[in-house]
Amino acid sequence: MMSDPAKAVPLSCHGHSRPITHISFSSVLEDEQYYLVTACKDSNPMLRDGMTGDWVGTFIGHKGAVWQARLSSDANLAATGSADFTARVWDTHTGECLHTLTHGHIVRAVAFPPQPRPQIIATGGFENKLRIFDLSRSESTNGSPTGSNGANGTNGIAPSNGTTPSTPTPSYEIGPGVHDGPIKSVIWSNDLNVLITAADDKTVRWWDLRARSVAAQYQLEGPLGTCELDSVSSNPSLSIAAGKSAYFFSGTQPGQLLKKVTTSKDIAAVALHAKQRKFVTGGGGDTWVRVYDFDDEKEVELQKGHHGPIWTISFSPDGKMYATGSEDGTVKLWKFCTDAYGLWK
Repeated sequence: MMSDPAKAVPLSCHGHSRPITHISFSSVLEDEQYYLVTACKDSNPMLRDGMTGDWVGTFIGHKGAVWQARLSSDANLAATGSADFTARVWDTHTGECLHTLTHGHIVRAVAFPPQPRPQIIATGGFENKLRIFDLSRSESTNGSPTGSNGANGTNGIAPSNGTTPSTPTPSYEIGPGVHDGPIKSVIWSNDLNVLITAADDKTVRWWDLRARSVAAQYQLEGPLGTCELDSVSSNPSLSIAAGKSAYFFSGTQPGQLLKKVTTSKDIAAVALHAKQRKFVTGGGGDTWVRVYDFDDEKEVELQKGHHGPIWTISFSPDGKMYATGSEDGTVKLWKFCTDAYGLWK
């Protein structure tokens, strides 16, 4: 049993002005560094040092709430989906907007395949469509970095001029007409041929991209919250929050439910640490972070610090801490190891 990491004071990451909608870590890079990208209703996604939470810069260009943000596996690219009916792809070194992908409605979900410098991206949202865009055949948006320190004090993250490509980026839809509600999450599994969608029709679908058809699906019993792959394990499982339950699926066998844990609280977000056999939840009904034992399903820790509901949770790629994003506009980093780590000495 891990000794009590709850005594460590969480690190607070400020800078956003409205509720946090999504957080996502990169993989650990060659220099043992990793990054965190945060999405927010203030329309300004931010890049941070993953270990300390220190602000690196802000991606400027969206005109509406940003619902989801993800980093490529090598952290060279960031993708964002927004209420301004666009998804955008950014260069994380310069802050340049490389691609603006126009949709017919709000974009809620974005996903890169798990490969360096990916040339395709999947999106989903209020169009009820799973779409894949070919970035290699896109004319880049004309971003204009304005100096080594960027613009508006953004430390290297420079705004684009907001223009869109003259020729739309080629895309195709997977499974037309299948989704009966907005797609809230798109996950690219470690198998490049399998995409996972979770939608407001309370259905999780595993898509075979070779056949462009559903390989498996599962009906959830409550309103959908987060849907994420375990970021710690080399063989990650899929964790989904819905209603008062947390669902854990195999990361390699489409549709295979490993475990369902039902609690007395509504769960809006869940993240699993498979090696520690623990999972963390947050909800819309209170402001507390709860840690559960995966095997006996009992609550083992209660963390307080946020001042609003918790909508998103993710473990760092090394599993030594986790991050939470809240309605209160802050991201907090919570130590999940007994040794000194990062700013916790």
